[in-house]
Amino acid sequence: MTPFVAEIIGTGLLILLGGGIVANDILSKTKGHGGGWMTITTAWGLAVFVGVVVAGPYSGAHLNPAVTLGLAIGGLFPWEDVPAYIAAEFIGAMIGSALVYLMYKDHFDATEDAGLKRAVFCTDPAIPNNFRNIISEIIGTFVLIFCVFYFSGAEINDGTGTKVGLGSIGAIPVAFVVWGIGLSLGGTTGYAINPARDLGPRIVHALLPIKGKTDSGWSYAWIPLLGPIIGAVLAALLYLALN
Repeated sequence: MTPFVAEIIGTGLLILLGGGIVANDILSKTKGHGGGWMTITTAWGLAVFVGVVVAGPYSGAHLNPAVTLGLAIGGLFPWEDVPAYIAAEFIGAMIGSALVYLMYKDHFDATEDAGLKRAVFCTDPAIPNNFRNIISEIIGTFVLIFCVFYFSGAEINDGTGTKVGLGSIGAIPVAFVVWGIGLSLGGTTGYAINPARDLGPRIVHALLPIKGKTDSGWSYAWIPLLGPIIGAVLAALLYLALN
């Protein structure tokens, strides 16, 4: 397990479980059909937890190019490692989304609405408005990255003055942040807040032989790519200004 492999696996698990809840909720004839927004946002938060638990000890579990870029700008991550991390995150996201299709293929085939099939892979705005849509992605990602800068290690004092690490419990805060962003800010664009989470699966949607699929929404794809990057940069700059 290397940092590169850890980022692939962690991001793959994130998208497998995150894309999986969308498929379970909106595709036809699934047992979870119609679960609703609370189900989707909760599962995405738990998906982050799973990815961080696996990748955290080896790579720090960025799982998101916006996190990698933001930490590098903030001086907390070496710039020379940025390309490899971002490549791994995109690879993992593509693998995870392909596995979602493999699992839910019968339900993709049973679903007539091509837009719902695409929604399993990538985001779309509830109301198309490029300016407000990109602002939504900027703000959501800003909240995520700014919080990441202030995470502290999960540990307790054992009563003798020795601090004891709490292991995987340290993954809970970022899961809560993503859950909160989804519940509060996700209703406008579907809160990609992660360029790899949107673009990687969007590419997979374009490549897979999905029955009755529509186009992959390339006219919108730049918003969940650029918005999170801008949000990460702004969060890092504010962090530098305050510290």
